[in-house]
Amino acid sequence: MKKTVNLAFFYAIMAMVGGVFYREFTKYSGFEGRTALGFVHTHLFMLGMLMFLAVAFAIKLFSVDKSKRYKAFMWSYNAGLVLTVIMLLVRGWFQVTQTALTRSLNGMISGLAGMGHIFLGIGIILFFLALKERTE
Repeated sequence: MKKTVNLAFFYAIMAMVGGVFYREFTKYSGFEGRTALGFVHTHLFMLGMLMFLAVAFAIKLFSVDKSKRYKAFMWSYNAGLVLTVIMLLVRGWFQVTQTALTRSLNGMISGLAGMGHIFLGIGIILFFLALKERTE
């Protein structure tokens, strides 16, 4: 459980760093308007910190970490979250610097972000299956 709480804390710190980066980078660049960078902060807080705090409670209450699906959940979910956040940073960087993206680069960024969301979804399903296994 300690590793899970530490992971939640790590994502909380990264969320704050992401928020500061968004604010300072857009201010420094003179950018006004919406950008994908604005979503890094909330994705890391909600999908990172809050999710792993909930997982820590599930470990405490149901020993969900003893499930055979738990390890697969951790790998899939963390990989999905990291990939999603990286693609938000990449897209946001291009938006703030107002760099024109080629059609293929734009598609690649969208595709990788989509894969990140798919891994997150698989991780959520694995978590619920592990939770169901431990509560039966």
